[in-house]
Amino acid sequence: MKGIETIKGWVAELTELGLMLLALAIVLALLVGSSLPFFGSVTTNIMAWVKDLGSNGLVGLITLGIIIWLFSNRKLA
Repeated sequence: MKGIETIKGWVAELTELGLMLLALAIVLALLVGSSLPFFGSVTTNIMAWVKDLGSNGLVGLITLGIIIWLFSNRKLA
């Protein structure tokens, strides 16, 4: 069981790192523009993703709820 806890810790840390990089990419894209080599199309991709979720009605809303639930700070028993 200690191995599973270690893997869960790694996944949590990698997820947190990914979210921090996403936030950095959004801020840099807003400040500099879309000409950044690594972070260039992040805001465009996010806008397209939100548009796709919005055009799917209830299914998009349920999907968004699941995604928010997955990324929320919840504790597993």
